[in-house]
Amino acid sequence: MSKTYRSQLVGCFGDPVDENPTGVMEEAAFAAAGVDFRYLTMRVEAGKLGDAFAGIRAMNFRGINLTIPHKVEGLKYMDSLSRAAQIIGAVNMVVIEDGKTFGENTDGRGYLMSLEQAGIDIRGKNLTVLGAGGAARAICVESALAGAAKVTVINRSEERGEELAALIREKTDAEAVYLPWTAGMAVPADTDILANATSIGLFPNVDQKPEIDYDSVTKDMVVTDVIFNDPNSLFLQESAKRGAKTIDGLGMLINQGALNFKLWTGVDPSYEVMRAVLMKEFGLDG
Repeated sequence: MSKTYRSQLVGCFGDPVDENPTGVMEEAAFAAAGVDFRYLTMRVEAGKLGDAFAGIRAMNFRGINLTIPHKVEGLKYMDSLSRAAQIIGAVNMVVIEDGKTFGENTDGRGYLMSLEQAGIDIRGKNLTVLGAGGAARAICVESALAGAAKVTVINRSEERGEELAALIREKTDAEAVYLPWTAGMAVPADTDILANATSIGLFPNVDQKPEIDYDSVTKDMVVTDVIFNDPNSLFLQESAKRGAKTIDGLGMLINQGALNFKLWTGVDPSYEVMRAVLMKEFGLDG
């Protein structure tokens, strides 16, 4: 086979997107695996997603990540969808093959992989989720599809919270309820796994934490966060003080990247390489 000078192209569409570290992680994993792929982080403004998809089709891209504000609008440009993406109603990664687009949502799968890596089985568990946005929807739906017994959605907006609980009841076998989020509210006593799926605590607001009664967190609970910078969020610190097992959001981010990598390349990436490069980016190495 003759030498090729054309790399396979993937990347990310978003706005804002300048501080998204996914490309650094993917490029390091491409190099470690010896696959000739390049990851481009691209600012695509709202209303221009159709133009952007026309462009990557014309340039024979292998795939693309979608982030804010394109995850829902991206559905319009998919030829097919995974079951999870259909139920969640959002796409965060796309595979392009023979000009056809396949949409997937790896947010929830990345979360479940983090649980598995910590030895936690979601099957039969009661999951309580703070928030009802994109990350919360993905976590709730994937957990329910994977066998969670009950999902409790805690959210300030009743409309969004009730809609998410109803979606889970309708589309999965899990029980689902909505609770209004009031400041200092207690975590339901039947909670096995508690997830912060809000942006509270995300850099630069690392001094913030969700307003719950942390004394209602027990040593029998597993507490998880989607926040990855700083991974050791105040939410997790306060929960750990009560004896809970904690799982940070960095693993979820890496797992999403690993799922992207495998779907695009067909090769398993090095989790260790991906974690190391992100730790370095966040100033947490050594």
